[in-house]
Amino acid sequence: MKDKLSGQLDLTSLFDPGAAPAMIKTLTLRGDHVARDDDVVCAVIGTPTFGDSAASASAPAAGIASELLKGWRTHGVEVAARIHGAYALAIVDARRECVFLAVDRFAIQTLCYRADAQTLAFSDRADCVHGGGDELDPQAIFDYLYFHMIPAPRTIFKGVRRLPAANGLLVDRQGVREIRHWPLRFDEHHRQPFEASRDAFRKLIRDSVSEELVGQSRVGAFLSGGTDSSTVAGMLCDVTGEAAPAYSIGFAADGYDEMEYARLAAKHFGCQHHEYYVTPADLLASIPAVARHHDQPFGNSSALPAYYCARMAAADGCSKMLAGDGGDELFGGNSRYATQRLFEFYQSLPAGLRARIEPLCSDDSVLRRIPGLKQATGYVRHSRIPMPDRLQSFNLIMQLDPAQVLTADFLAQVDLGEPSQHMQATWSECRAPSLINRMLAYDWRYTLADSDLPKVRGATEMAGLAVGYPLLSERLTDFSMALPANWKLRRLKLRWFFKEALRGYLPDKIISKSKKGFGLPFGVWATHNPALKQLAEDSLHSLAKRGIVRADFIATLLGEHLPAHPGYYGEMVWILTMLEQWLQGRDAQKTGE
Repeated sequence: MKDKLSGQLDLTSLFDPGAAPAMIKTLTLRGDHVARDDDVVCAVIGTPTFGDSAASASAPAAGIASELLKGWRTHGVEVAARIHGAYALAIVDARRECVFLAVDRFAIQTLCYRADAQTLAFSDRADCVHGGGDELDPQAIFDYLYFHMIPAPRTIFKGVRRLPAANGLLVDRQGVREIRHWPLRFDEHHRQPFEASRDAFRKLIRDSVSEELVGQSRVGAFLSGGTDSSTVAGMLCDVTGEAAPAYSIGFAADGYDEMEYARLAAKHFGCQHHEYYVTPADLLASIPAVARHHDQPFGNSSALPAYYCARMAAADGCSKMLAGDGGDELFGGNSRYATQRLFEFYQSLPAGLRARIEPLCSDDSVLRRIPGLKQATGYVRHSRIPMPDRLQSFNLIMQLDPAQVLTADFLAQVDLGEPSQHMQATWSECRAPSLINRMLAYDWRYTLADSDLPKVRGATEMAGLAVGYPLLSERLTDFSMALPANWKLRRLKLRWFFKEALRGYLPDKIISKSKKGFGLPFGVWATHNPALKQLAEDSLHSLAKRGIVRADFIATLLGEHLPAHPGYYGEMVWILTMLEQWLQGRDAQKTGE
């Protein structure tokens, strides 16, 4: 795989005043835009703007890099807080004797690095960081099995780190340190009439969609039929004044297909609607390629349908796709937000009362054996788990028991508590008073930056398309952070403001529907399609030989669990299959096959 932004430099030369100027002159950085002068080199990828956004957007190829160099001279590391849009950048400064790397608020563009006392190497891909080596990190593999992706700053490779969203990295004589350039500050006291907020919200969405069209020939939209994708597709039609192309994926499997809602939205807005039904044969043809396209193991099962959607758009002549990602995480649309509010009610009870209730809910309590009361004791047992660990109460690998899934040798190399520590650190970054805003900030890291955005980015990259996320524009993000908390989750009603503000614009049936998206019926198909079942079995048995997963667990998973509960255990089969397919890709790359 080729990277888009990369470089390697000798830190000893950079920190030597006599050698640094010469090093700058010969230093080669890869990037979409590169600018330099006698002392500084800047390379950047993505679609950033700086200063006058209109001027930046229309600047020539090296223009934005030159603007960033000017900003760097004035603001230093504070320049990152003044950049708008999706970006990753690298600045090497001989005069200040430092290197600065940074990524945007949601890590729409990524940047990985390796640093020691002599060398700094970086790339937008973890597998392209020079000198990163092939040694895999067992903890990263466990994190993958826990989260179904590897959250930053860890990567699959030992010694290679990935910048978390909204972070910069400063490397100077004092060492290497990450710096958050966008603080998580919610204004929970702001009040504005609903009508004014609604009008401002609609205009912001329209403007965000319009900005994504600059410089593009034909722009299409992912259309799942949910509120987010339908809104983006509708606004695309409004902005262009034409029947904009929209692309939808369906599945011939009960409980998974939502094409009726996509058709409803397309008809409502007058889109050019294109449909594709993914089949088991498509999975067979594309699982290896999708797994190996990513720079590390990636288990978001929507990656494959997203790829087929993007591929359909590319074949139709699109140069860019607009995705609806972000609406749930900015405005309170995920069902777990309401679920956790229910659990939080228990936390509001007086401590003395809770102390009397909890012994009645222990494992040996007679109440646990009485129908009806068992559910009540379960509510108490889950409610008393503190946030954010409560969000992972039903984590798949923890429910299955890591000791039953993983080999003893592998377990000896990992810390089973590390994911909890990672989540707690992320949870602590946001100090918002309300539970809903803290959960949103938490999801900006785990759901958006580390999972959904890499999924869409990978799908569109494979199809040769650019991608934009209009619902994640900075102005919309800032707008959402100033909304009253109860406009996002009103009692147990999800994304109240978003839906009410778009009532009359979106069809009522779409506003009232439950969220699904491009879910993949992999487990169902893997139990009925012989070829797909064989691919899964071959992948899992091969993985067992690597000493990570126990062979007896694989046998039970495939022989008993999956046939009995394909929807539930299919997720475990999927993430193990994608792990093995990625590892096989690395093996082939090392042997030159």
